[in-house]
Amino acid sequence: MGEFILFPIIFFGLIVLISSFFIVKQQSAAIIERFGKFQSIRHSGLQMKIPLIDRVAGRLSLKIQQLDVIIETKTLDDVFVRLKVSVQYMVIKDKVYDAFYKLDYPHDQITSYVFDVVRAEVPKMKLDDVFVKKDDIAIAVKAELNDAMLEYGFDIIKTLVTDIDPDSQVKAAMNRINASEREKIAAQYEGDAARILIVEKAKAEAESKRLQGQGIADQRREIARGLEESVEVLNRVGINSQEASALIVVTQHYDTLQSLGEETNSNLILLPNAPQAGSNMLNDMVASFAASNQIGEAMKEARNKKKED
Repeated sequence: MGEFILFPIIFFGLIVLISSFFIVKQQSAAIIERFGKFQSIRHSGLQMKIPLIDRVAGRLSLKIQQLDVIIETKTLDDVFVRLKVSVQYMVIKDKVYDAFYKLDYPHDQITSYVFDVVRAEVPKMKLDDVFVKKDDIAIAVKAELNDAMLEYGFDIIKTLVTDIDPDSQVKAAMNRINASEREKIAAQYEGDAARILIVEKAKAEAESKRLQGQGIADQRREIARGLEESVEVLNRVGINSQEASALIVVTQHYDTLQSLGEETNSNLILLPNAPQAGSNMLNDMVASFAASNQIGEAMKEARNKKKED
């Protein structure tokens, strides 16, 4: 009978003994209360408490934690924008008591301060400045949180503005502006390239004209030298310079006619090109018509006379 009574007592004693020990993980702290009153803070390792009297009221991580806060606010140029602010914080090891007992919901407290700072800073900036000065926003949030949360046992390690998301229509407009700027730059480059091509083409044409003129000058110089030699040869056989010049001109004229005659498919008509050529052609045509009329009258009279005979 005594053994049956002793067994439950031993079992209960073992349970009480086992419940006297507890383990605290690395980089964490446990808060011990005795009859609802703060007793002590225990750190990593195997710890002991008085069973049924002491209890573990809570545990806090001493690691660096991150809280992401999404805020929607308006900029100075009336653009609504959503910002994502990441707050990296940790519980100060020597202020675990303050972190556990002074704040019920530290995440809500940190979020409230982030909202307050961001909605105070961003409305002072234009949208472009928000992107450029996001680090200034993060520094302002960190400074405000450090002053406020240090009292509660939290150390703000760093704050980061990790995302800036304007309204979709605003982003589309920004993309159009960017595209227009790039098209403008591209057009300027194309204009510069076209101008360079025109300048280089003009230089090439000028060089071509210069060389062409030089070639014509050389050609005329050689022609003059050939004429001079021809005149000298004719002078040696007793033909004076005037007659020699006339002979050369006539020879060149017939050489030209001969070369034109060799072209079987040519439809070229040679006309005099002297200033009085037009008048001479008109007089010749009038004389031809008059002569033709006279011939026609003579032939008509001859036929009439023949009939009379």
